[in-house]
Amino acid sequence: MDKNQMIILGVVAGIVLLLLFAGLWYVGTYNSFVKKDQDVQGQWAQVQTVLQRRYDLIPNLVETVKGYASQELAIFNSITEARAQYTNNPTAANANQVETALSRLLAVVESNPEIKSNQNFLALQDQLEGTENRIAVERQRFNDAVREFNTSIKVFPNNIVAGMNGFTEKEFFEATSGAETPPQVDFN
Repeated sequence: MDKNQMIILGVVAGIVLLLLFAGLWYVGTYNSFVKKDQDVQGQWAQVQTVLQRRYDLIPNLVETVKGYASQELAIFNSITEARAQYTNNPTAANANQVETALSRLLAVVESNPEIKSNQNFLALQDQLEGTENRIAVERQRFNDAVREFNTSIKVFPNNIVAGMNGFTEKEFFEATSGAETPPQVDFN
């Protein structure tokens, strides 16, 4: 072999190695997007699981409290209506309506000692508060998974692989408009 043949062989070997490395990088990048996409979907399933737990808990809470607080019937009716809307259409907006109605109920309970004195209600209230905490944690984990996915598909050179394979930005969970305002309790 002469010098020119050695150079050509070296260049060909270099190109083959470069293509092999690029192929391995491409596959690894693609697979990481698939994993992160599945993580986002799994976290959303966790949010739905804790929302379902809350949905299942509400009837027991409402029935127990109804026996001790007939004057708060309007609040319980709003909870029942919000729950029915969530049953027919389990969206984040309808879940937030349930959450708002439950917040109003908890505000009434805090200002009404007769309701607070019932041990059954206290046990159910603790379960509800625990559920609301679980929901908050799962929503945060969902948003963390979305942030990680979105960041990974936007950075260079990953954005090239993402664009070629249809990986697009995911939406964060956001509270509905007005959720930052605490509910008003009015006994009149």
